[in-house]
Amino acid sequence: MRKIELVDLKTQHYKIQSDINQAIQEVMTTTSFINGPAVKEFKQNLSSYLNGAEVVPCANGTDALQICMMVLRLKPGDEVILPAFTYAATAEVIGLLGLIPKFVDVNEDSFNIDVNKIESAISTKTRAIVPVHLFGQSADMEPLLAISKKHQLVVIEDAAQAIGTEYIFKNSQRSFCGLMGEMGATSFFPSKNLGCYGDGGAIFSKSKELAIDAQMIANHGQSELYYHDRIGVNSRLDSIQAAILNIKLKHLQEYTKARQTSADLYDERLKTIPQLKIPFRAPNSTHVFHQYTLTITDRSRDALKNQLTEMGIPCKIYYPVPLHFQKAYNLAGYKKGDLPVSEKLCNSVLSLPMHSELEEDQVNYICEVIQKFYKS
Repeated sequence: MRKIELVDLKTQHYKIQSDINQAIQEVMTTTSFINGPAVKEFKQNLSSYLNGAEVVPCANGTDALQICMMVLRLKPGDEVILPAFTYAATAEVIGLLGLIPKFVDVNEDSFNIDVNKIESAISTKTRAIVPVHLFGQSADMEPLLAISKKHQLVVIEDAAQAIGTEYIFKNSQRSFCGLMGEMGATSFFPSKNLGCYGDGGAIFSKSKELAIDAQMIANHGQSELYYHDRIGVNSRLDSIQAAILNIKLKHLQEYTKARQTSADLYDERLKTIPQLKIPFRAPNSTHVFHQYTLTITDRSRDALKNQLTEMGIPCKIYYPVPLHFQKAYNLAGYKKGDLPVSEKLCNSVLSLPMHSELEEDQVNYICEVIQKFYKS
């Protein structure tokens, strides 16, 4: 059995190495390292994958979120609603722009923002909602969009972990994550389902006007060279990373299928262990399994993590501290029990190895170790 990795980028790379090398060499030959042909090609290819959506590549997923908020002209002092159980980048850009984070608890099953808790967090200062499609599954967008329309709020989707995930509306209409609100953001960090070999990100929108503004802001606020219509940032996807992403985008569907196959095998082997709660599969969302995250229903999470590590199985806690308890973001003085589900999950979740190169014998070994742990 091959060594188990939390994310096996080496094996994935070996399979496409010749194509990657050729793509990189083409960039080196043209020396168009910034906004070169590879970037324009990737922009078009990703747009086609997303059924013609507007795509603006940028330097990373955090910048993508920040640029969305700048495009939508959120101002210092405006409140932005977001889930407390997610990575800090979502709150980070809110703080950087002088906005006020309003944390909402999450659904215990899906890990995504609890739509039933949103309206109670809305005030006269609220301007936006940022749902995070966590671990590869969509937030419940239909009622969330109804709330945003009712209260005239903009929606910026954090789809950094959900490239290719589809949400299914009650009328059977389907939409990719990142394309249901005004704007969406994603990340191409190497460990993501579609990852480059450095940093990268992109902004999505159905609006050409908003995309043009995002492109301007990402390039120093320039409408044309040396003409600065907006205060902007320097956030560009470089050509080498775009060339790599052009190759990997061709394989994204097979990568997703491989993740789903491994998740199905995990489910089958682990569903009968009473101390474990396998990942919830929402009927109105596909799941691309950026993470395969268990909820440990007793107090054995840390002991299980230690056992897996001792047996050569990497695993990780996403996330050990909810955002409302982080020193940088607890401006409102949140106390224990204010957002109980997020607090509970931080003490009970554990993510197992999940990537496109997992093999059946590896998953079986991981499950056997877990089964033996709970039988002992």
